[in-house]
Amino acid sequence: MNLKQLSHMLSLSQTTVSRALNGYPEVSEETRRRVIDAAKRHGYRPNPSARRLATGKSGMIGYVLPTGNAVDIDPHFVEFLSGLGDYARSHELDLVLSPADADDQETTYRRIVANRQVDAVYISSPRPTDRRLALVNTLGIPFIVHGRSEGFDFDYPYLDIDNEGAFHEAARLLVQLGHKRLALINGDDRETFAIHRERGVRRALAASGLALGERHICSVTMTEENGYRAARRLLEQSEAPTAIVCSSLIMALGVVRAVRDLGLTIPGDLSLVAHDDVFPWLRPENFPVPLSTTRSSIRLAGARVAERLAARISGLEQGARGEVWPVDLVVRGSVAGAPG
Repeated sequence: MNLKQLSHMLSLSQTTVSRALNGYPEVSEETRRRVIDAAKRHGYRPNPSARRLATGKSGMIGYVLPTGNAVDIDPHFVEFLSGLGDYARSHELDLVLSPADADDQETTYRRIVANRQVDAVYISSPRPTDRRLALVNTLGIPFIVHGRSEGFDFDYPYLDIDNEGAFHEAARLLVQLGHKRLALINGDDRETFAIHRERGVRRALAASGLALGERHICSVTMTEENGYRAARRLLEQSEAPTAIVCSSLIMALGVVRAVRDLGLTIPGDLSLVAHDDVFPWLRPENFPVPLSTTRSSIRLAGARVAERLAARISGLEQGARGEVWPVDLVVRGSVAGAPG
Protein backbone atom coordinates (compact mmCIF):
# COMPACT_ATOMS: atom_id res chain seq x y z
CA MET A 1 0.00 0.00 0.00
CA ASN A 2 1.32 3.43 -0.91
CA LEU A 3 0.57 6.84 0.61
CA LYS A 4 -2.10 7.65 -1.97
CA GLN A 5 -4.00 4.41 -1.32
CA LEU A 6 -3.78 4.81 2.46
CA SER A 7 -5.04 8.40 2.22
CA HIS A 8 -7.96 7.36 0.00
CA MET A 9 -8.94 4.55 2.37
CA LEU A 10 -8.98 6.97 5.33
CA SER A 11 -10.68 9.79 3.37
CA LEU A 12 -7.84 12.12 4.35
CA SER A 13 -5.45 14.17 2.27
CA GLN A 14 -1.98 12.78 1.61
CA THR A 15 -0.55 15.79 3.44
CA THR A 16 -2.57 15.04 6.58
CA VAL A 17 -1.60 11.37 6.54
CA SER A 18 2.06 12.23 6.04
CA ARG A 19 2.02 14.76 8.86
CA ALA A 20 0.23 12.32 11.18
CA LEU A 21 2.84 9.64 10.52
CA ASN A 22 5.69 12.08 11.10
CA GLY A 23 4.41 13.50 14.39
CA TYR A 24 3.48 17.04 13.38
CA PRO A 25 1.78 18.82 16.31
CA GLU A 26 -1.02 20.34 14.24
CA VAL A 27 -2.56 16.91 13.63
CA SER A 28 -5.01 15.91 16.37
CA GLU A 29 -4.16 12.93 18.55
CA GLU A 30 -7.32 11.15 17.41
CA THR A 31 -6.37 11.50 13.74
CA ARG A 32 -2.76 10.56 14.41
CA ARG A 33 -3.80 7.36 16.19
CA ARG A 34 -6.29 6.47 13.44
CA VAL A 35 -3.63 6.91 10.74
CA ILE A 36 -0.94 4.99 12.65
CA ASP A 37 -3.32 2.12 13.39
CA ALA A 38 -4.37 1.87 9.73
CA ALA A 39 -0.74 2.02 8.55
CA LYS A 40 0.20 -0.84 10.88
CA ARG A 41 -2.86 -2.88 9.96
CA HIS A 42 -2.17 -2.62 6.23
CA GLY A 43 1.62 -2.81 6.41
CA TYR A 44 2.28 0.69 5.11
CA ARG A 45 5.83 1.99 5.55
CA PRO A 46 6.84 5.42 4.29
CA ASN A 47 9.71 5.53 1.83
CA PRO A 48 12.68 6.91 3.82
CA SER A 49 13.99 9.04 0.97
CA ALA A 50 10.55 10.45 0.22
CA ARG A 51 9.95 11.15 3.90
CA ARG A 52 13.23 13.01 4.22
CA LEU A 53 12.50 15.02 1.09
CA ALA A 54 8.98 15.89 2.26
CA THR A 55 9.71 16.62 5.91
CA GLY A 56 13.39 17.48 6.03
CA LYS A 57 13.75 14.78 8.69
CA SER A 58 15.77 11.57 8.57
CA GLY A 59 13.81 9.64 11.20
CA MET A 60 17.08 8.89 13.00
CA ILE A 61 18.37 9.43 16.53
CA GLY A 62 22.13 9.77 16.89
CA TYR A 63 24.57 8.67 19.56
CA VAL A 64 28.29 9.37 19.48
CA LEU A 65 29.95 6.19 20.73
CA PRO A 66 33.35 6.72 22.35
CA THR A 67 35.89 4.10 21.30
CA GLY A 68 39.45 3.21 22.18
CA ASN A 69 41.43 0.87 24.41
CA ALA A 70 40.31 2.66 27.58
CA VAL A 71 36.58 2.42 26.75
CA ASP A 72 34.40 -0.40 28.08
CA ILE A 73 30.91 -1.04 26.71
CA ASP A 74 29.25 -2.26 29.89
CA PRO A 75 25.89 -3.98 30.50
CA HIS A 76 24.38 -0.74 31.87
CA PHE A 77 24.86 0.93 28.47
CA VAL A 78 23.46 -2.10 26.63
CA GLU A 79 20.38 -2.24 28.87
CA PHE A 80 19.73 1.49 28.38
CA LEU A 81 20.16 1.08 24.62
CA SER A 82 17.66 -1.79 24.63
CA GLY A 83 15.00 0.44 26.15
CA LEU A 84 15.74 3.25 23.73
CA GLY A 85 15.67 0.80 20.82
CA ASP A 86 12.35 -0.72 21.88
CA TYR A 87 10.67 2.68 21.74
CA ALA A 88 12.43 3.74 18.53
CA ARG A 89 11.49 0.53 16.71
CA SER A 90 7.81 0.84 17.62
CA HIS A 91 7.70 4.48 16.49
CA GLU A 92 9.45 4.18 13.11
CA LEU A 93 12.71 5.71 14.35
CA ASP A 94 16.21 4.40 13.75
CA LEU A 95 19.28 4.68 15.95
CA VAL A 96 22.61 5.65 14.42
CA LEU A 97 25.84 4.99 16.36
CA SER A 98 28.76 7.14 15.25
CA PRO A 99 32.13 5.96 16.62
CA ALA A 100 34.49 8.65 17.88
CA ASP A 101 37.82 9.00 19.61
CA ALA A 102 36.95 9.08 23.32
CA ASP A 103 39.11 12.20 23.77
CA ASP A 104 37.62 14.08 20.81
CA GLN A 105 33.92 13.37 20.51
CA GLU A 106 33.15 16.99 19.63
CA THR A 107 34.49 16.57 16.07
CA THR A 108 32.00 13.76 15.44
CA TYR A 109 29.09 15.78 16.85
CA ARG A 110 29.95 18.65 14.50
CA ARG A 111 30.14 16.28 11.53
CA ILE A 112 26.83 14.49 12.04
CA VAL A 113 25.02 17.78 12.64
CA ALA A 114 26.60 19.47 9.60
CA ASN A 115 25.72 16.47 7.42
CA ARG A 116 22.14 16.38 8.76
CA GLN A 117 22.51 12.66 9.36
CA VAL A 118 20.20 12.60 12.38
CA ASP A 119 17.25 14.58 13.74
CA ALA A 120 18.36 14.52 17.38
CA VAL A 121 21.11 13.20 19.63
CA TYR A 122 21.42 12.05 23.21
CA ILE A 123 24.39 12.37 25.53
CA SER A 124 25.16 9.81 28.23
CA SER A 125 27.54 9.55 31.21
CA PRO A 126 27.89 13.34 31.61
CA ARG A 127 30.63 14.93 33.69
CA PRO A 128 30.70 18.36 35.33
CA THR A 129 31.09 21.11 32.69
CA ASP A 130 30.86 18.41 30.04
CA ARG A 131 32.38 19.61 26.75
CA ARG A 132 29.90 17.61 24.67
CA LEU A 133 26.95 19.34 26.30
CA ALA A 134 28.53 22.77 25.95
CA LEU A 135 28.98 22.11 22.22
CA VAL A 136 25.64 20.47 21.38
CA ASN A 137 23.81 23.31 23.12
CA THR A 138 25.17 25.63 20.40
CA LEU A 139 24.57 23.40 17.35
CA GLY A 140 20.81 23.89 16.98
CA ILE A 141 19.89 20.19 17.06
CA PRO A 142 17.34 18.66 19.47
CA PHE A 143 19.07 16.74 22.26
CA ILE A 144 18.60 15.22 25.70
CA VAL A 145 21.15 14.28 28.33
CA HIS A 146 20.79 10.99 30.17
CA GLY A 147 22.04 12.16 33.55
CA ARG A 148 23.08 15.65 34.62
CA SER A 149 26.10 17.86 34.36
CA GLU A 150 27.09 20.71 36.68
CA GLY A 151 28.79 24.07 36.35
CA PHE A 152 26.88 25.58 33.42
CA ASP A 153 25.06 28.91 33.36
CA PHE A 154 22.35 27.59 31.00
CA ASP A 155 19.53 25.08 31.36
CA TYR A 156 19.24 22.00 29.17
CA PRO A 157 16.85 19.04 28.77
CA TYR A 158 17.77 15.92 30.72
CA LEU A 159 16.48 12.75 32.32
CA ASP A 160 18.11 11.56 35.52
CA ILE A 161 17.37 9.58 38.66
CA ASP A 162 17.78 10.98 42.16
CA ASN A 163 21.21 9.45 42.76
CA GLU A 164 22.00 11.64 45.74
CA GLY A 165 18.65 10.99 47.41
CA ALA A 166 18.87 7.23 46.78
CA PHE A 167 22.29 6.81 48.34
CA HIS A 168 21.41 9.17 51.17
CA GLU A 169 18.47 6.92 52.08
CA ALA A 170 20.59 3.75 51.80
CA ALA A 171 23.31 5.18 54.06
CA ARG A 172 20.75 6.59 56.49
CA LEU A 173 19.18 3.13 56.87
CA LEU A 174 22.58 1.65 57.72
CA VAL A 175 23.31 4.41 60.25
CA GLN A 176 19.92 3.78 61.86
CA LEU A 177 20.93 0.13 62.20
CA GLY A 178 23.94 1.20 64.24
CA HIS A 179 26.69 1.13 61.61
CA LYS A 180 29.42 3.73 62.13
CA ARG A 181 32.02 2.47 59.63
CA LEU A 182 30.42 2.66 56.18
CA ALA A 183 32.21 2.23 52.87
CA LEU A 184 31.19 3.21 49.33
CA ILE A 185 32.16 1.23 46.23
CA ASN A 186 31.30 3.75 43.55
CA GLY A 187 31.48 4.10 39.80
CA ASP A 188 33.76 6.51 37.93
CA ASP A 189 33.91 9.57 40.19
CA ARG A 190 34.62 11.81 37.20
CA GLU A 191 30.97 11.30 36.20
CA THR A 192 28.16 13.23 37.82
CA PHE A 193 26.07 10.23 38.86
CA ALA A 194 28.94 8.97 41.02
CA ILE A 195 29.57 12.44 42.45
CA HIS A 196 25.90 12.66 43.46
CA ARG A 197 25.95 9.19 45.04
CA GLU A 198 29.01 10.01 47.14
CA ARG A 199 27.38 13.29 48.12
CA GLY A 200 24.30 11.42 49.35
CA VAL A 201 26.33 9.01 51.50
CA ARG A 202 28.40 11.82 53.01
CA ARG A 203 25.27 13.84 53.82
CA ALA A 204 23.63 10.91 55.62
CA LEU A 205 26.75 10.24 57.67
CA ALA A 206 27.28 13.92 58.51
CA ALA A 207 23.74 14.14 59.91
CA SER A 208 24.84 11.66 62.62
CA GLY A 209 28.27 13.18 63.19
CA LEU A 210 30.03 10.53 61.08
CA ALA A 211 32.31 10.84 58.06
CA LEU A 212 33.22 8.78 54.99
CA GLY A 213 36.97 8.23 55.35
CA GLU A 214 39.17 8.26 52.27
CA ARG A 215 40.20 4.65 53.02
CA HIS A 216 36.52 3.70 52.87
CA ILE A 217 35.74 4.87 49.36
CA CYS A 218 36.60 3.20 46.06
CA SER A 219 35.94 4.57 42.58
CA VAL A 220 36.15 1.90 39.87
CA THR A 221 34.68 0.77 36.57
CA MET A 222 31.54 -1.15 37.45
CA THR A 223 32.55 -4.79 36.87
CA GLU A 224 32.30 -7.91 39.04
CA GLU A 225 36.08 -8.20 39.30
CA ASN A 226 36.48 -4.58 40.37
CA GLY A 227 33.79 -5.10 43.01
CA TYR A 228 35.72 -8.11 44.31
CA ARG A 229 39.05 -6.27 44.48
CA ALA A 230 37.52 -3.19 46.11
CA ALA A 231 35.76 -5.31 48.74
CA ARG A 232 38.95 -7.24 49.52
CA ARG A 233 40.87 -4.00 49.98
CA LEU A 234 38.18 -2.58 52.27
CA LEU A 235 37.56 -5.70 54.34
CA GLU A 236 41.23 -6.52 54.91
CA GLN A 237 41.88 -3.16 56.61
CA SER A 238 42.38 -2.97 60.37
CA GLU A 239 39.31 -0.69 60.63
CA ALA A 240 37.16 -2.61 58.15
CA PRO A 241 33.68 -1.30 57.39
CA THR A 242 30.65 -3.07 58.81
CA ALA A 243 28.47 -1.93 55.90
CA ILE A 244 29.03 -1.22 52.19
CA VAL A 245 26.91 0.76 49.76
CA CYS A 246 27.66 -0.33 46.20
CA SER A 247 26.85 1.44 42.92
CA SER A 248 25.93 -1.64 40.89
CA LEU A 249 24.50 -5.12 41.28
CA ILE A 250 27.28 -6.31 39.01
CA MET A 251 29.90 -5.05 41.46
CA ALA A 252 27.86 -6.50 44.31
CA LEU A 253 28.47 -9.96 42.83
CA GLY A 254 32.17 -9.35 43.44
CA VAL A 255 31.54 -8.07 46.95
CA VAL A 256 29.61 -11.24 47.82
CA ARG A 257 32.46 -13.37 46.45
CA ALA A 258 35.03 -11.44 48.51
CA VAL A 259 32.96 -11.83 51.67
CA ARG A 260 32.77 -15.59 51.10
CA ASP A 261 36.51 -15.92 50.36
CA LEU A 262 37.35 -14.07 53.59
CA GLY A 263 35.19 -16.42 55.64
CA LEU A 264 32.70 -13.67 56.51
CA THR A 265 28.91 -13.61 56.24
CA ILE A 266 26.19 -11.25 55.05
CA PRO A 267 24.59 -9.70 57.08
CA GLY A 268 26.32 -11.13 60.18
CA ASP A 269 29.68 -9.47 59.51
CA LEU A 270 28.77 -7.07 56.72
CA SER A 271 25.57 -5.33 55.64
CA LEU A 272 25.32 -4.64 51.91
CA VAL A 273 23.10 -2.35 49.82
CA ALA A 274 23.56 -2.00 46.04
CA HIS A 275 21.95 -0.07 43.23
CA ASP A 276 19.68 -2.19 41.04
CA ASP A 277 19.28 -1.04 37.41
CA VAL A 278 16.70 -3.86 36.99
CA PHE A 279 18.62 -6.18 34.69
CA PRO A 280 16.29 -9.03 33.64
CA TRP A 281 19.15 -11.52 34.05
CA LEU A 282 20.40 -10.38 37.49
CA ARG A 283 17.85 -10.17 40.26
CA PRO A 284 18.74 -9.07 43.80
CA GLU A 285 16.30 -11.52 45.37
CA ASN A 286 18.29 -14.38 43.81
CA PHE A 287 21.57 -13.53 45.57
CA PRO A 288 22.66 -16.09 48.23
CA VAL A 289 21.25 -13.60 50.74
CA PRO A 290 18.51 -11.48 49.10
CA LEU A 291 20.08 -8.09 48.47
CA SER A 292 18.76 -4.74 49.70
CA THR A 293 18.78 -2.25 46.85
CA THR A 294 18.07 1.21 45.58
CA ARG A 295 16.01 0.47 42.48
CA SER A 296 15.37 2.22 39.15
CA SER A 297 15.03 0.66 35.70
CA ILE A 298 17.69 1.82 33.24
CA ARG A 299 15.75 0.19 30.38
CA LEU A 300 12.71 2.36 31.16
CA ALA A 301 15.02 5.37 31.22
CA GLY A 302 16.19 4.49 27.71
CA ALA A 303 12.61 4.28 26.48
CA ARG A 304 11.77 7.63 28.10
CA VAL A 305 14.78 9.34 26.50
CA ALA A 306 13.64 8.05 23.10
CA GLU A 307 10.08 9.22 23.77
CA ARG A 308 11.25 12.71 24.66
CA LEU A 309 13.61 12.89 21.69
CA ALA A 310 10.72 11.96 19.38
CA ALA A 311 8.64 14.73 20.97
CA ARG A 312 11.44 17.25 20.53
CA ILE A 313 11.90 16.25 16.88
CA SER A 314 8.19 16.78 16.19
CA GLY A 315 7.97 20.01 18.18
CA LEU A 316 5.69 18.57 20.87
CA GLU A 317 8.38 19.23 23.50
CA GLN A 318 10.38 22.42 23.65
CA GLY A 319 12.50 24.21 26.19
CA ALA A 320 15.04 22.93 28.68
CA ARG A 321 13.00 20.70 30.95
CA GLY A 322 14.78 18.53 33.48
CA GLU A 323 13.18 15.30 34.69
CA VAL A 324 14.37 13.53 37.86
CA TRP A 325 12.93 10.14 38.79
CA PRO A 326 12.64 9.10 42.45
CA VAL A 327 14.40 5.87 43.42
CA ASP A 328 12.92 3.09 45.54
CA LEU A 329 14.75 1.66 48.55
CA VAL A 330 13.94 -2.07 48.80
CA VAL A 331 15.02 -3.68 52.09
CA ARG A 332 15.81 -7.39 52.02
CA GLY A 333 17.93 -9.78 54.06
CA SER A 334 21.39 -8.32 53.37
CA VAL A 335 21.18 -5.65 56.09
CA ALA A 336 21.14 -6.02 59.87
CA GLY A 337 22.35 -4.25 62.98
CA ALA A 338 26.05 -3.49 63.30
CA PRO A 339 28.00 -6.48 64.69
CA GLY A 340 29.38 -6.43 68.21
